[in-house]
Amino acid sequence: MSELFDAVDALIASRSALPPAEERKRLRAAHGLTLDDVAGALKVRRATVSAWESVKKPTEPRGPEREAYARLLKQLAEIYPAPVPATRTDAPAPAKAETLSAGAAPEAAVVTATEDKQTSAAAAPDAASRPASATRSTSTSRRPGARKAAPAGTPGGGADPRFENGPLAVLDVDDDGKVLAYCTGGLVLDVPAKSLPSLVDWTLNEAKLGQPRLAGPGKDADPLLVLTEAALERYGLPDTLTQEERIAGRIPEGHKVIKQLARAEWKLTKRGFGPWARIYRPATGSERACVQLCIPSWHALDARHWGEAGRLPPAELARVLGVYASRVMTPRGSTAVTGLELMTALHPPTRASEPDADGKRHSEHNPGSLGKDPVDPAPCEAPDGHPVLKDLPRFHVRGPAEKLFEEAYDWARPMTDEECTLRHLVGIDVNMAFAAGANGLPVGLGEATHVRAPAFDPKLPGSWLVDLSHVDLSRVKAGKEWVDLDGSLLPSPFTPKGEHPEGPAWYATPTVAYAVELGYEVRPLEAWVRHENGRYLDGWYNRLRDAYLATMADLGVTADLAPSDFLAAMNAYKARDPELAIVTTAIKATVKGGLGKLRERPRGEGWRPGEPWRALSRPTWRPDIRAAVISRTRINLHRKIVKHAAFTGQYPVAILSDCVVYAAKGTSPLDFLPYRDGKPLPGGFKLGINPGLVKHEGTQDLLWGEEVRERFNTPELNLARYIKDGTVTDVDNGE
Repeated sequence: MSELFDAVDALIASRSALPPAEERKRLRAAHGLTLDDVAGALKVRRATVSAWESVKKPTEPRGPEREAYARLLKQLAEIYPAPVPATRTDAPAPAKAETLSAGAAPEAAVVTATEDKQTSAAAAPDAASRPASATRSTSTSRRPGARKAAPAGTPGGGADPRFENGPLAVLDVDDDGKVLAYCTGGLVLDVPAKSLPSLVDWTLNEAKLGQPRLAGPGKDADPLLVLTEAALERYGLPDTLTQEERIAGRIPEGHKVIKQLARAEWKLTKRGFGPWARIYRPATGSERACVQLCIPSWHALDARHWGEAGRLPPAELARVLGVYASRVMTPRGSTAVTGLELMTALHPPTRASEPDADGKRHSEHNPGSLGKDPVDPAPCEAPDGHPVLKDLPRFHVRGPAEKLFEEAYDWARPMTDEECTLRHLVGIDVNMAFAAGANGLPVGLGEATHVRAPAFDPKLPGSWLVDLSHVDLSRVKAGKEWVDLDGSLLPSPFTPKGEHPEGPAWYATPTVAYAVELGYEVRPLEAWVRHENGRYLDGWYNRLRDAYLATMADLGVTADLAPSDFLAAMNAYKARDPELAIVTTAIKATVKGGLGKLRERPRGEGWRPGEPWRALSRPTWRPDIRAAVISRTRINLHRKIVKHAAFTGQYPVAILSDCVVYAAKGTSPLDFLPYRDGKPLPGGFKLGINPGLVKHEGTQDLLWGEEVRERFNTPELNLARYIKDGTVTDVDNGE
């Protein structure tokens, strides 16, 4: 019977009406498909598909090709429904419907607010994954006051009429040679600009791209244009950079396009015309005139953080970047740069003062921000080569008593005989561990004050010189009770390599506070403390947490899943929507990269030790904040390890940053995590998607671990580095 039904369906499809040629082309372009893509899928020639879309003399597909083509168009029409023009009461209905151009609003294409709401409601269930589109082509008809149809379900768009087309657009050239701007929500705009200067003008004056500020005293996000290789060629730019240009990070100053911009009185930032170029004119009052370019073929989208995003078709790339922009912010560069810029966007350094006697407002410090002027680090917080250390002997190597060294864990130990009887090594990974470490953390906002022999204050951010060698991990406080542990199987919480400290050393406040929490007295010898402090990173954490949880929920992983259901959902979440999976990776990279930028080192520039480098001019160059976050993250992990060991007698065999490896009987985290009636150990590891909870990182046979360590003759090889897929690409001893 099913074969008969299939035959009937095929017969109906072979006679079903197809949309007009213009609509066929619109649907293909809205999804970012080329003629070659469709021809390859239907196993016909490119010219055949082009003839089906020919406006002057379209041909009709026949046989099985028609059935498949009809199915393709039907599915695309469901994803990208055509905008419905409103019925006008002051004029007869036009004989021919027109589409909209950016900056133009023809009378025949006015869309009412009611229709906008209906379209948005219809698209809402699938807004994050496949928003509806409205294609807009060039039209010479303009009528002041007519409104353009807002794209339904556009992330981050529609709330502010200045930016109704979303935060960004991906520019590409279609088969007819037209430049198209693929915006968020499936919207496609015709781009009339013939040169790069005119493209910048069009973007600022007609495209209605950008994003509202994230905080009251802040600035609106500049529009972002992503240029494909075809768009680069159209505007006279190379599709790739030469080796010399890649090293320099820009094209030469004498390039013809840069000369075009200069003649049109546009400027470039000091970084020049590179993968993330910024084109601007000096601001006049509160008005900004700035457009940012992202060029994937120049390696703007690092594959380590953006995966295959740079190779996606224009519509899909617009979707990926649009979701990221709506949930995090419009990218300002790499994920690291964006992570740092997000801090400033949420806490602008200045704000407008109250009116003075003449009714004028002035710029003043914004409380809770880092201000607009950089501050020097304490000598112990400064990395080697910093100007505050210029008086040190040239080849002097600072030890723990001179240098703050708060870094993530990289520790491993040989397995015990009992652990060798188990069959598996199971790795668990802390979700967004460094973001969780930043949550609620007081950090210094101003300059450090030097004090000698201070009383330790766990609420005061700073760096403390203190001897913690007396802390014995064999007997520690867990809550209010003392517990006995096998200290030889635990890493020290005070050093990244897990080694026991041997004397006075510099530590950030969370590390010293943990020694007190474990039940031991501390007596600092001196300290650099910051009396002006606050929870500067809370808003940053909240935005990135919400972005991550919302995107994972779109991928079917929610915060209310039972442990076994959570593990099952995590196993296949990337396959459910590979594009949204790219967004989750980028969000996590934004966390780590943004914190790393707080202590950015020199990047060439002819720098010599003792001289300042470019990053030092930023108020957000704050190695003390980075150290505090890493310290708290490492301590949070150690606290869970101690709780787990005290309750189960199990100890980790390897730790790398936020990944912990245990020997276990089974292959699942549930084979060693102590869940009772679905509830985890209080204060221990808990499976879940929220920051600070853990997920399954990977499982390997115990024999695999022993074989790898034996092969490289390294009993303490860090197996956490390779637990995910078992592939050993390098080893800790450099072989």
